[in-house]
Amino acid sequence: MPRERGSPALGGHRLGHFLSAPAGPAWGAPAWPSPLPCRDMALQNALYTGDLARLQDLFPPHSTAHLLLQSQAAEPRWSSRQRGLWSLTYQEELTTPLHVAASRGHTEVLRLLLRRRARPDSAPGGRTALHEACAAGHTACVHVLLVAGADPNLPDQDGKRPLHLCQGPGTLQCADLLLRFGARVDGRSEEEEETPLHTAARLGHVELADLLLRRGACPDARNADGWTPLLAACDTRCPSPADAETASARCFQLCRLLLSAGADADAADQDRQRPLHLACRRGHTAVVELLLSCGVSANAMDYGGHTALHCALQGPAAALAQSPEHVVRALLNHGAVRVWPGALPKVLERWHSSPRTIEVLMNTYTVVRLPEEAVGLIPPETLQKHRRFYSSLFALVRQPRSLQHLSRCALRTHLAGCLPLALPRLPLPPRLLRYLQLEFEDVLY
Repeated sequence: MPRERGSPALGGHRLGHFLSAPAGPAWGAPAWPSPLPCRDMALQNALYTGDLARLQDLFPPHSTAHLLLQSQAAEPRWSSRQRGLWSLTYQEELTTPLHVAASRGHTEVLRLLLRRRARPDSAPGGRTALHEACAAGHTACVHVLLVAGADPNLPDQDGKRPLHLCQGPGTLQCADLLLRFGARVDGRSEEEEETPLHTAARLGHVELADLLLRRGACPDARNADGWTPLLAACDTRCPSPADAETASARCFQLCRLLLSAGADADAADQDRQRPLHLACRRGHTAVVELLLSCGVSANAMDYGGHTALHCALQGPAAALAQSPEHVVRALLNHGAVRVWPGALPKVLERWHSSPRTIEVLMNTYTVVRLPEEAVGLIPPETLQKHRRFYSSLFALVRQPRSLQHLSRCALRTHLAGCLPLALPRLPLPPRLLRYLQLEFEDVLY
């Protein structure tokens, strides 16, 4: 915007004069007057770059930093001023100098602005400066704002409190400061009704979840959809096959932490989905085994009639990177009801690139129940890659299995009600025990 040379002008006046604090509120006037609107680019440039010396000149003693900065959004947005009439315009975004400094980690600038009467809880755009500092992970800024009286429990425009927004490298330090200054450890977001522990579980933040639990967070708090933090942790998605192992490891650590804190391993949401359903759908093998070791039922159904085995077999293709055959085997060894034989062709079509998943399923039947035309469901390149296994599979279609396999099926059927407890207690050689527990052989007999 055009200005006189050498003068940071705003409407023809020096900025320092324009920002001078009023003599004081009249009797009955509010303690905090409305913020002064400001579009001065020199001020905004100094704020965004953290130029403390320049800002000390722009904010001399007795001036006020209680300003409202106005800038246009980078992208046009649809807006409606009259019912039924929409237009594409560049809307103005409202913020304050305090928000700019907090979001960029300019701690000394933040102190200067607070000395110049900036309001710590001002939220013209829906967030306070404390929200911005927590979202950016600027621990020092969070501390300065809290000491200045910022409210650690105020919700933003989305109903989230500062503790819900802690991210970045300073997450733990920011959360610890908020809790020390009175943030409610189980403070809920306004719409989803989620606690900070839900957020930590969903993001896979083990250390933050541990801090919240040590400060008294409820491990079984439910959000608006009936989800507990354990359900949120089990629903952790893998961003890519390359990150699958890391994501599953974080998920396992979180679940073990929540269970050790007393979380209900079988808590169902409003759709009767349980942690085991979600862990199977996401392919978290170690979590599935952990939940099964806690005694949860492998055959509990959600409202759609799906068991954990259904969830495992209906999971995304990304689950292939996490060895779905181990999830399926764990479920079958804990008494999961077998797949209806009529559905086996669909399973074969979906999981043909994971022959061990097909193997462990087929080894729970005394007869391979597949139509002869099922070979057409498998791409030629997959048949070639796993030729030994698929040759053995289709050679057994409606043919008798080996006596050894039939004996295994008979014993597993006899122990069906107590399979996971009884098998390890049988006085059998380790190799035979592994065979009874559906050890992978990469071929069918």
